[in-house]
Amino acid sequence: MGIQLDNVALSTTEEYLNDVALELIAKAKALVPELRERAAQTERDGKVAEANVKAIADAGLFRILQPKRWGGYELDPRVFYRVQMILASGCMSTAWIYGVIGVHNWQLPLFPEQAQQDVWSADDSTLIASTYMPTGKAEKVDGGYRFNGRWGFSSGCEHCEWIFLGGMLPKEEGGDELEHVTFLLPKSDFKIEKNWDVHGLLGTGSHDIVVENAFVPEHRTQRTNNHSDKGCPGRETNPGWLYRIPFTQVFQRAVSSACIGALDGAIEEFKTRAGAHVGKHGSKTAEDPNAQMAVTQAMIESDQLKLVLIRNYGRIVDSIRNDDPMSVEERLLQRAQASRVPKVCAERVDDLLRACAASGLYKGNPIERVFRDINQARGHIANNTDAYARAHGGVMLGLPNMDPFV
Repeated sequence: MGIQLDNVALSTTEEYLNDVALELIAKAKALVPELRERAAQTERDGKVAEANVKAIADAGLFRILQPKRWGGYELDPRVFYRVQMILASGCMSTAWIYGVIGVHNWQLPLFPEQAQQDVWSADDSTLIASTYMPTGKAEKVDGGYRFNGRWGFSSGCEHCEWIFLGGMLPKEEGGDELEHVTFLLPKSDFKIEKNWDVHGLLGTGSHDIVVENAFVPEHRTQRTNNHSDKGCPGRETNPGWLYRIPFTQVFQRAVSSACIGALDGAIEEFKTRAGAHVGKHGSKTAEDPNAQMAVTQAMIESDQLKLVLIRNYGRIVDSIRNDDPMSVEERLLQRAQASRVPKVCAERVDDLLRACAASGLYKGNPIERVFRDINQARGHIANNTDAYARAHGGVMLGLPNMDPFV
């Protein structure tokens, strides 16, 4: 027996597709029409509609990666990314902030228990924003750090009460070497500078964050790339296998998977549009060989990208549950594959937009917005396709691994 999910037919006997997962996926699909209806307004407002965030929260979708002890579902990452792709077929900006905010409910459980209590004890639906660029300046003081800095690209920050911010600290083992650290701060300790004026993903409201002389207690820090039990003290109270996956293997797809769902949305729009469109000279778009090729190539790429995502996470989950660590080479290849997603999706949506002909360039055509959104996503550092392909290629040719996150 099978079920059609996001254009990929999968067996319902897959362990991760339990009844709870299928119910959440169905809820995500039910939200798509209203997300699509508000997509243009979301872009005009420069902020995902509050109604979208509330609908996602009410459906329990932010809780997919959250521990059960904090009211979450503690499900397989494949469920989370399927939901993100589905939401993106209605509004990519909404799906983008869903991905980057929702994944934080996976990272907070790695922090010391007191940090989890600080955020979730009064309200376990509290959301966390982020910007991991390591620009924070931390000075060691009694009990923690005096913290200052400015960060860019904090997607969905206006919807969140707490934030993860990146900084560098000396490695705990001593010496001069530094490592990336995630600092956790409440809304009272940071300012949002609204400066998100870009060509795509306008609704994400990915503004700058400013922190001036804030105190961050030691328990609100986590060594981002230290995957040991010492580096992830929250495992004492969250011992499930989900919280043993290395940070990059969870986060890397949060900023690429929405592109696949947005491409799916563009495909559906193109099928409807092209099937009915007759040009000024009487030619039917459906009879245009370029249009026929564009829609099929887009569907092929979408299918292949999803299959690789699902297969790769199957490998990640198996490696964690069986205590069989993946090699650096394999992890680098998966990172390169994730970073390639926006590039491929951009090429396919470009074909669809061109096949719409001149009338398709008006902003009333949702494919035009998807084109801009996906190309904006390509600018994220985690989506630097060439850099991560070279990182993998270098290791395959005998050079050392230069990626600190892998």
